[in-house]
Amino acid sequence: MILVHLDEATRGELKSLRRTDLPPRVRDRLEMVLLSSVAWAPARIASHTGYCTATVRGVLKDFQARGVPSLHPKRTGPPPDHGRREAVEGLLRECLGEARTWTSRQLAAALSERGVDLSPRQVRRYLGGMGAGWRRTADSLRHKQDPAKVARARHVLDNLKKKRPPAA
Repeated sequence: MILVHLDEATRGELKSLRRTDLPPRVRDRLEMVLLSSVAWAPARIASHTGYCTATVRGVLKDFQARGVPSLHPKRTGPPPDHGRREAVEGLLRECLGEARTWTSRQLAAALSERGVDLSPRQVRRYLGGMGAGWRRTADSLRHKQDPAKVARARHVLDNLKKKRPPAA
């Protein structure tokens, strides 16, 4: 059983943190640590807070290793690369400054020629981050439909519609 032993200074710090405006996840972690310090078992803490027992054990072990900073979850993944973002956005601004209409696939190809490999989906995400407007260039999937199948489906639907009552 994992029990967290707190000295008075740390206990006071945690209780003062309790009164501040914290994100819900940090507040839950704080409660887990405080409950463990009063001899609650991880399984009991898990049932009380609604987390699984493994999560509670992980939080308690992390608190024992890192202390109060462990209450704020670590960011996953690499840190943001602001230099690359600025470079890509600059290239996109250059392309969008031209007097033509672009699709995301065409923009991805244009960026690839300039040494930046992005998928069309990533290009759309960059455009969204820049606040660049876009609109769909085709109204529907009509250009992909087979006219014979469309006629057959219309015929079937017409037969399924309610028939008009006979005129009196």
